[in-house]
Amino acid sequence: METESPRYRIALDDFRRARRKAALQEIISWVTGESNTLLSFEEARKRLNASGEEVHGLQEIPLKAIIGSVGRYADFNRNFLPRRDIQSSRWARVKSVLRDLDEMPPIQVYQIGEAYFVMDGNHRVSIARERGAKDIKAYVTEIHTKVPLTPETDFNDFILKAEYAEFLTNTKIDESCPQAELSITAPGRYKFLETHIAHHRQQMNADKDEEAPPKEAACHWYHEVYLPVIKVIRKRGILRGFPKRTETDLFVWIAEHQEKLHEDLGWSVNADVAATDLVDQRGETIKQTLKRIAEKIRSVILPPILEPGPAPGEWRKQHITTHDIGGLFANILVPINGEWDSWKALEQAILIGKREESHLMGLHILRDKDELESESTKAIAERFETHCQEAGLIGEFALDHGRVSSVINKRARWSDLVILHLAHPPQPQITSRLGSGIHSLIQRCPRPVLTVPENTEKLERFLVAYDGSPKANESLYMAAYFAGRWKTSLSVLSVVENKNKPSWQAHRAKLYLDTQNISARFIKREGSVAKSILEVVKEEEIDLILMGGYSRKPVTEAILGSSLDEVLRDTRKPVLICR
Repeated sequence: METESPRYRIALDDFRRARRKAALQEIISWVTGESNTLLSFEEARKRLNASGEEVHGLQEIPLKAIIGSVGRYADFNRNFLPRRDIQSSRWARVKSVLRDLDEMPPIQVYQIGEAYFVMDGNHRVSIARERGAKDIKAYVTEIHTKVPLTPETDFNDFILKAEYAEFLTNTKIDESCPQAELSITAPGRYKFLETHIAHHRQQMNADKDEEAPPKEAACHWYHEVYLPVIKVIRKRGILRGFPKRTETDLFVWIAEHQEKLHEDLGWSVNADVAATDLVDQRGETIKQTLKRIAEKIRSVILPPILEPGPAPGEWRKQHITTHDIGGLFANILVPINGEWDSWKALEQAILIGKREESHLMGLHILRDKDELESESTKAIAERFETHCQEAGLIGEFALDHGRVSSVINKRARWSDLVILHLAHPPQPQITSRLGSGIHSLIQRCPRPVLTVPENTEKLERFLVAYDGSPKANESLYMAAYFAGRWKTSLSVLSVVENKNKPSWQAHRAKLYLDTQNISARFIKREGSVAKSILEVVKEEEIDLILMGGYSRKPVTEAILGSSLDEVLRDTRKPVLICR
């Protein structure tokens, strides 16, 4: 009998070896989490929205490109090794009658993209793979779909491609924007894109008398919403921090992050700022991971009083990489406590905001959460919004609670400038400085801080106090910006405290300003820095003072005091403190 022939027994042994190999691959697949199953043709045809077929006839196809089956997808694994012992008789019988692979009758397959699904001949494919063949003859029928498959497509990839096919069917974006390539690596994200496009269409319809067709809205979304974010991703090389992701993955994450930040902060956050924060929080490189670990350790072991704040120039470097050419202060944070004097900060912010076309971010800090719905809180919010509307500026008002300086510093990172009313300048007593909220805020704030003792509508004559320190370099950079963009007059003050030391600050400042084509009046003084600043402010009728922040270590600065503290105590002019 056939089952007793030597060829059959040899084939049966081959089947058992194939089964053992399949069992081992099952274990490896379970450990690694990588799918090892064949795909179902019917599910692929349905979920990829097949639109027709075309018969190609007899061809030679690569065996590795066969990734699924019409009816036997559960009987074999991805390498077409048998998964069930019940198949042994048929498998061995087919192999025993084949003396040579050239004698094997052609199989029948469906083709989707570059991948194939067996319609007839699953055992022949299994035997050919077991014998080490590379190709097999097949009658091919091609199935047309919007999303093609590849030989590398596994079950997870298939789910993503199926979701992509449904997305294309619903949005028609492949028809209106054929160049749009929106591949995603995480399941479930295409629904987010659909919602994003639908919301964009609603906004388009609100601005028109007639509704925009879905295809037109999808293409408009691609050019006006999607591509600008992708340009940010490419410009800053953000994809390098997420080596296994796509640009569309990052678009979805950034958009989701923007929504979450708006919910948490109460302010809208630009895509470039949200992208920066996303990289800081979720970057997948070793360097980014170690940086997050180091920051957590430092926050645990380092007391707040010893925290020096960001390095000088860090904000400027970040600003240059995240903002397009234009105004320096796109977002201005204005803390308001509701008292009469605190509104001076908003008035100053509006004057600057008009010149910079800024987005004003109002902030009211409460002692506890119970005040969130109070009438006084609502009145502050309404007054803020009214002032912004009357000034023609976009303003958003947010509420928070906690220690004032800590909350401002935490939220300052979402802005480009902090403007606040200086109600309580640092006092000369050591104990007062150690507990000073403004001292703590200036020491650790990640953004420039503009203190406003009294509002001034005149912003024409600026003075930069320059001593050559890194933070003074930042104030000189800012002064050059104002002189160039606002056309303000600029004076540069250098003070020699020790007559025996040569004064080189003025020369260094002049070299920098010359490179920026900025002219300035250079003033030299001897003696006390603070006293010299205050004298020049009066003599030159200065409207705004620019200074570097604290230059010594936090504890030393608090104990010894600084020229900045003296200026803040005694001047009635706004002071822009740079780091």
